[in-house]
Amino acid sequence: MVELVHTLADHIDDVNSCTFSDSLLATCSLDKTIRVYSLNDFSEAPFSPLRGHTYGVHCCCFAPHSPILATCSTDGKTILWSMDNGQVRASFQQPTSSPVRVCKFSPNSLYLASGAADGSVVLWNVPLLKIHRSSSVKDGSLVACTFSPDSKLLVTGSSCGDLTVWDENLRCLHSEKAHDLGVACCDFAAQPIAGAERGMEHFQLASCGQDNEIRLWLISYSGAKGLEMRCKDTLSVHSAPVLACAFSNNGEILVSGSVDKSVIIYKVKSQCIVHILTHHTRYVTACSLAPTYPLLAIGSMDKTVSIWKLRQENDTPVIRRQSKTETHIENWSEDDIKNWLSEEGLSEVEHVFTANNIDGKELLNLSKESLLHDLKIESLGVRNKILRKIEEIKSKMKSTLTNIPDEFLCPITCEIMKDPVIASDGYSYERSAIENWISTKRTSPMTNLPLENLLLTPNRTLKMALNRWLESRSTTLL
Repeated sequence: MVELVHTLADHIDDVNSCTFSDSLLATCSLDKTIRVYSLNDFSEAPFSPLRGHTYGVHCCCFAPHSPILATCSTDGKTILWSMDNGQVRASFQQPTSSPVRVCKFSPNSLYLASGAADGSVVLWNVPLLKIHRSSSVKDGSLVACTFSPDSKLLVTGSSCGDLTVWDENLRCLHSEKAHDLGVACCDFAAQPIAGAERGMEHFQLASCGQDNEIRLWLISYSGAKGLEMRCKDTLSVHSAPVLACAFSNNGEILVSGSVDKSVIIYKVKSQCIVHILTHHTRYVTACSLAPTYPLLAIGSMDKTVSIWKLRQENDTPVIRRQSKTETHIENWSEDDIKNWLSEEGLSEVEHVFTANNIDGKELLNLSKESLLHDLKIESLGVRNKILRKIEEIKSKMKSTLTNIPDEFLCPITCEIMKDPVIASDGYSYERSAIENWISTKRTSPMTNLPLENLLLTPNRTLKMALNRWLESRSTTLL
């Protein structure tokens, strides 16, 4: 389960950002201060709060390999603070003196990126405490940035909705419109995607914005072949602009926070919703997952930071989408194929399937000849294993019910209902699932709004229709 373990209420204005190190949590606010807490007992550090900015502080981030915290502000400064004593290590002035909206360390701690309201982006050399490179986007303010796990790529997001990919010398490699009305946040998963072909790196990126959406991107890069960026999926779960998103350290969990005041926790691979948090009373502006603890920090315009302990990774999620083995193979995407190969112990041929753009329809048409001559898979054992796995999943699909009408599936479990009931939000649910839901919450699983009452009314019409459909399916299968 997800458990609220602590609430920090020391700021006197909106909380704009929060970030974890291995042992500390830092928060910053429009009240011009930065506060630092120990993860042992959430007590405030002796040198906290940090005061050095003359205007509101927009962003804070820890250096991965040294006890340094970076913060940036409307005053145009990016400050490096020692976490040993809270003293200022360096103060960088944006060359244009424009308000700095975002800052981020590279994973190797060599560079610090700062993005400003005038669209300027600067890479600071941290060991030398001087500017490395600077550039700017064509339109809009820079409001988001993140480094790839190998520190070779920087992605920035602008208020105009563009995501721009830069190399370590701030050469623009790619730019495209990602979100209507503007990007709000972006984050690389800390681990590269396994199974990449030699010389090619694959990274996963999440972005969110004013269009209420979260997008998952695959970025492929090599010095020889260049860079490719494509959108893998779009999550449209929030009902208002999404202001924050963050991956867990292993890339398996994604968290998002929104103007709708909710925080949603997803399993990335299955895209199922693990939990929806509705603790805060105003916009959620920041979220961060601790690198070594199962902790989530959420910052809000209600001036507080809530800290949550997450369920273990192997726990069953509260809400899930249909798994890929419950859907038609012909509807599988290229990424679904890649995930399937990994699950079946065929990671060594993932790059072959990716290079040939094999999706579900093409998978069904594979033969021994096409695997050998078209895909150039030389190993007879591997070819036979692929074909055997395809036949296994075909058999499994034939033995399960398919084309299930959506109205027969419980929105919480995504399984066929046995005892459907209508809640006060007007939606039908499996009785046991909604009873379990409202035992800990008083909000609708579908709308995230408060339920008017907890009355559950049997949906006899739906149950009769469901029984007729099941009977007709049984007759057909016989």
